[in-house]
Amino acid sequence: MKPSERLASLLAQPVDAAGAVGWRGAVPVSWSDFSHLARSWQTAFELAAGQCFVLFFSDGLEFAAALFGLWQAGKQAWLPGDLTPATQSALRPHVAGWAGDGAGVDGVPRLQAAERAAPFATKPLSPQAEGLVVFTSGSTGAPTACVKQLRQLFDEVDALEQAFGAPSAGGTVVASVSPQHVYGLLFRVLWPLATGRTQQARTLVYLEDLAELLPSAQAGSLAASSPAVLVASPTHLGRLPVQVPAEAARVRQVFSSGAPLPDSAVPDALRVFGHAPIEVFGSTETGGVAWRQRNRAAPVFWQALPGVQWRLDDGRLELRSPHLQTDDWTPGADRAVAVASGFELQGRADRVVKIAEKRVSLQAVEERLLKGGMLSALRLVMLDDPRVQLGVVAVPSAEGWALHDSAGRRALAGALRQQLLGVVERVALPRRWRFLPELPRNAQGKSTQARLLSEFDPRRPALREITREGGKVMLTLQVDAALPQFDGHFPDHPVLPGVAQLEWAVLFGHECFDITGAFSGLEALKFQRVVTPGTQLMLTLEWQAANRLTFQYQSVHGPHASGRVLFGAPT
Repeated sequence: MKPSERLASLLAQPVDAAGAVGWRGAVPVSWSDFSHLARSWQTAFELAAGQCFVLFFSDGLEFAAALFGLWQAGKQAWLPGDLTPATQSALRPHVAGWAGDGAGVDGVPRLQAAERAAPFATKPLSPQAEGLVVFTSGSTGAPTACVKQLRQLFDEVDALEQAFGAPSAGGTVVASVSPQHVYGLLFRVLWPLATGRTQQARTLVYLEDLAELLPSAQAGSLAASSPAVLVASPTHLGRLPVQVPAEAARVRQVFSSGAPLPDSAVPDALRVFGHAPIEVFGSTETGGVAWRQRNRAAPVFWQALPGVQWRLDDGRLELRSPHLQTDDWTPGADRAVAVASGFELQGRADRVVKIAEKRVSLQAVEERLLKGGMLSALRLVMLDDPRVQLGVVAVPSAEGWALHDSAGRRALAGALRQQLLGVVERVALPRRWRFLPELPRNAQGKSTQARLLSEFDPRRPALREITREGGKVMLTLQVDAALPQFDGHFPDHPVLPGVAQLEWAVLFGHECFDITGAFSGLEALKFQRVVTPGTQLMLTLEWQAANRLTFQYQSVHGPHASGRVLFGAPT
């Protein structure tokens, strides 16, 4: 029986009373108990009015029982990745009830498993049934319903077993990811149910907890020596422990999906597990598309999963796959280049990014911040040091500057982060902000990504005001005590080095004027007064004939430095 056929007949099969479907901690859960619970959920959903129901469980086996009971009752499961106020508001008009953990969906009745279990099913589930709606941020950031037929899910499980099944046959699946997302649903729940692997109901938080979540010697010698499969996220794999737990040796396969796996996580995984994670590329809409495993000396390109076809149209990936709703070629959301036997990804073709495994629409973030009234313009950039995160370069409105000047930069950033709650999950909120009097542009007047990224250079002073008069530019700079130029200069009496003042003059000169020649010397250089932390400097720049940039630093204390920077003729 194919894995897909086993899933379709899961509640119609004779139950192996002695066999285990999985574990809850160290306690085995029998197929008999699982089947009874699933059929009790079937009764509950059959008796409930309505067609669409939210499932939100942290326990993988409870989730699986409710899901198959719902499907056998002919109903449709809606899986949100979170229950933020925005998600609840979007769900409420579409669903008749919910089942699971926590407070659930406000204003929607909660269902419990019935005391009476339905009889064993007499026919398998229909592959064409639209049994699942995954509530994803989609391409706009607003919660979007992605409908899945059961055949899409079940066919993908066939592909997973064909591609990855042999090394972990008869093993136990442990996951650090939620079953609420397609990745967790497929790898953590459906794949083991379809192939006879056991699954751990509890979610792995720390790798050190493997000892508590894998079958032990008390469970029998066969279970204690069985292989393990770890279904993980890039975030989890990016913080592996220095001390390797003994149980890591049992992990035959490690999977990673949901976001790009950082290059730095691969050698750490090799150290802990002895093999690289199997990275799976795909999305809620497309299902699994391709995989790679960056073992030593192994190719790093992506290989299509069984049954998936791909091609490129003007650099954009197009797919034809049994995991899609249509048999036609479907444009993907990623750019790629073809290489031998596979492809390499070149980034998203839309404006949706992944941060901490959460999909974030840059368009939705921009719209919410501009509607909040404290910003008049902004640009978003992706930062990758020390981790992937969202940076905001923004021009405050009068209201925003008033808060900035009275309570400080952090207060304004905190107020803006509050505006994004309900649109962006807390873990993916912007962490780094730059507030400027105008959007940064290069000498050609363009806000390029390189120019925006330069605003996050820690050696750069904060710019408060900028004024232009003919060939002159006046900039007001805030000399913060945290600037690294003060380090060691001097420990008890910090002073801004003269070389830093020269660097700033050249830096802002290049940004304000179209300077193309190379630095060739200095003239009339004077340092008249030291600059200490907290000083607000006025930097006046003028681009003169003969490729000379004059600069002058002043403050309320008087002049600090001046001179001319010489540049060679443009080449």
